[in-house]
Amino acid sequence: MTASAKSPDTLRLPPPRQGWGNIFWTLFGLAALAGLLGACLVYTAPPLLSDWQVRDTAHPVADARVTDGKCSAKIVIHICDATLNLHTPTGTVARRVNYVFTGLHVGDYSIRVMADAGRPDLVTTDLGLDRLWNRTLTFLAITGALAAIIVLGIAGMIRNRRAAS
Repeated sequence: MTASAKSPDTLRLPPPRQGWGNIFWTLFGLAALAGLLGACLVYTAPPLLSDWQVRDTAHPVADARVTDGKCSAKIVIHICDATLNLHTPTGTVARRVNYVFTGLHVGDYSIRVMADAGRPDLVTTDLGLDRLWNRTLTFLAITGALAAIIVLGIAGMIRNRRAAS
């Protein structure tokens, strides 16, 4: 190619006209993703953060029970919810925990309630502590992906509106 050769111009086609229906469904989808992101931050993040605080000092406790617990698996994503009750000299501590982690597992999980004597309000389970790194990486991957999709969706809508004008 010589210096006098000119590079071809690129044609940018305008995006197809987006009607209000398309805009509504795009905004609805982004709101649904924002709701999922909010649920991750409200239900999954607090038990994850508190488990990091007691990971070295938690030990099994005899005066504790799991009053409600279930796990479900979606391909390789496991979601476990449990209500933990710990009897202390000052009263009973009840705490709902939500664990989201990845892995291949078939069957039931058995769990033991764990607590730090200095912080009984942060009662947890051995399942949560054993999978702490897995839960952390899963949380970061899911929330990062949701946030990226939301930001890219909004940026795409803005770009398409500008190109249409």
